[in-house]
Amino acid sequence: MIRVGLVGLGFMGWIHWLAYKRLTGVKIAAVCESGDPRRLTGDWTMIKGNFGPPGEKVDLTGIKTFDNLATLLADPDIDMVDLCLPPFAHAEATIQSLAAGKHVFCEKPMALNAADCERMVAAAKKAGKILQVGHVLPLNPEFDFVYKAKLSGKYGKLIGGHFKRVISDPTWLQGFFDPLKIGGPMLDLHVHDAHFIRLLFGMPKQVTSQGRMRGEVVEYFNTMFQFDDPSLVVSATSGVIGQQGRGFTHAFEVHFEKATMLFDFAVVDGAGHVAMPLTVLEPDGTVTRPQIGSGDPVDAFQFEIAEVIRSVTAGQASPILGGDLARDAIILCTRETESVKSGKPVGV
Repeated sequence: MIRVGLVGLGFMGWIHWLAYKRLTGVKIAAVCESGDPRRLTGDWTMIKGNFGPPGEKVDLTGIKTFDNLATLLADPDIDMVDLCLPPFAHAEATIQSLAAGKHVFCEKPMALNAADCERMVAAAKKAGKILQVGHVLPLNPEFDFVYKAKLSGKYGKLIGGHFKRVISDPTWLQGFFDPLKIGGPMLDLHVHDAHFIRLLFGMPKQVTSQGRMRGEVVEYFNTMFQFDDPSLVVSATSGVIGQQGRGFTHAFEVHFEKATMLFDFAVVDGAGHVAMPLTVLEPDGTVTRPQIGSGDPVDAFQFEIAEVIRSVTAGQASPILGGDLARDAIILCTRETESVKSGKPVGV
């Protein structure tokens, strides 16, 4: 049984709580919240987000409660900490937790800069503990289908793809465009696709990005990724638009030698719309639409945490959620920002 200390009882903490409740072999042994003492009583009714159910009153009977991380880390009954803190707090909380002898599952983005990511990876190696980062995208059914198609080789070699992830201005999220707090859409939004591109295609050697800025962060952009293999054609679009009518959209078109895979989903006027369900253009010209997933957005987080627990139990970081991969995603985002600012291609 893996005993978890859940740190940060905001929206992502609530989603993780729901996911843990569906799993065996793991239990939440403690929670930690420093910002709102009501949450340590089990009153989570004020928690709201852009997907999933709203917060509720939860039963914390038998679960230890802490109002600071240091006290939780001193508890020998905690095997792993799940850090659902604001991005600016990820690096120091991770390093502190690893030094205390705990495995760490840290929400994305791993950190706000590549140097902090390197420090986190080094701290895990020094402590002999496992660091994993909450890049849930590959555990979403549509993206999982693409990843498993790559691993199986069923459709031959991957030859490219385009990825889209755009939101309306998150006016409800304080500090979103602050490079020292959240980091804007590059680090909070596009990092999902940067991670998935790295997972599918390996590390690019160069990025060419064009976009517009809002203060010190990129607001909206397009990127071309160049690889050692010149036959790979990979691009991405991400950022924030000024209108609230379409709150979120993500999509992909992924090319294999023997198939093309399509998917397009958006939230328009507060309701989810699947413009293109997962669709496979097959080698013989037929079109198939695999039946995947239940449509419950918490499912992917359940699969993600199950992957985390399998990896901790096995004593080796997940090939999907490991710190090295998450660090590379931050490096890509950093280079893309440099390319937008300079107007030139930037080596990775």
